[in-house]
Amino acid sequence: MKTKAAVLFETGGKWTVEELDLDPPADREILVELAGSGLCHTDDHSVTGDVPLYLPTVGGHEGAGIVREVGKDVTRFKVGDHVVLCVVPSCGACRWCAAGLGNLCDRGAWALAGHAPDGTFRHHLNGQDIGSFCQLGAFSQFCVTNEIQAVKIDDDIPLHLAALVGCGVTTGWGASVRAGKVVPGDTVVVVGVGGVGMSAVQGARIAGAAKIVAVDPVAFKRDEAMKFGATHTAASAEEALELVKSITNGIGADKAIICVGVVRGELIAPVMALVSKSGRVVVTGVSPMYDDKVTLSLFDLAMMQKELVGHIFGQARAQADFPRIFDLYRSGALKLEEMVTRTYALEDINQGWEDMFEGRNIRGLITFN
Repeated sequence: MKTKAAVLFETGGKWTVEELDLDPPADREILVELAGSGLCHTDDHSVTGDVPLYLPTVGGHEGAGIVREVGKDVTRFKVGDHVVLCVVPSCGACRWCAAGLGNLCDRGAWALAGHAPDGTFRHHLNGQDIGSFCQLGAFSQFCVTNEIQAVKIDDDIPLHLAALVGCGVTTGWGASVRAGKVVPGDTVVVVGVGGVGMSAVQGARIAGAAKIVAVDPVAFKRDEAMKFGATHTAASAEEALELVKSITNGIGADKAIICVGVVRGELIAPVMALVSKSGRVVVTGVSPMYDDKVTLSLFDLAMMQKELVGHIFGQARAQADFPRIFDLYRSGALKLEEMVTRTYALEDINQGWEDMFEGRNIRGLITFN
């Protein structure tokens, strides 16, 4: 079949909308018609080369839609099911899935390979194989993916909003609730309040944090953060230091969550300075793959018993956590509509990226007719 999709042909290039040939679903695969796909900064790391991957490739990993066809031996879905695509697979059988760490599933090893684990591709252009980012390729009217990389949801959830839960919302929420271990009464600092950071603000609020400081150089994002649960704002980590001291009687924050678009090693020290003795700093954003220099005080780390932790996907278990997140949305505790600043047609995807870089969006969303 044919599908329109946004393709990246070279590092540093623009996304180009092409009509591609899409293979039918193979064994244990499903064909999904997309309703929406979020513009997540992770996709841009493939443009900059921070995260090297197979090119050319169909971008997009944050999507939701309706199952239109199922392949042989599919057991989780039937035609007509509403599903959220999941940025990380969960096979349920590897060591990590068996240990309750589905976000670290071994099948995620093919996320940047462009092809399925058996080496085959689903998208093609004039006979050339086109990769699929994170084994999904959600910047497309239709995509084919393995059933272990989707989660069935109830039909009452608006599909275009459900797309956000496939990566950004879950990652940010989990950064607070799971990786951050935020508990009632905590003071939490969130550094960077785009789509993921704003979800971390919401996660901290839902977990019962008493004070939430949103740190971002963009005034629009700081203002928006107050609507999602932040109690204070600052333009930089340095500016936040005095603020945090003043609101905690000099103790420091309990947790700090780094959600900037590109995490650099020199950011760690000033964020570590924000947390108290036994405080926890959670690295949530993506760093260039080959960056290996981090600045921090090892004396402070050890003698103040601080913690620096990483995670992927908010340590979430998609099959269990997506329904929980949607229940929070239904109750009004978690905001999804308000996360979407602007929507775009697929043909306007590059405008969506420009708006993100200029700080105009909390989350931009591609919608498909």
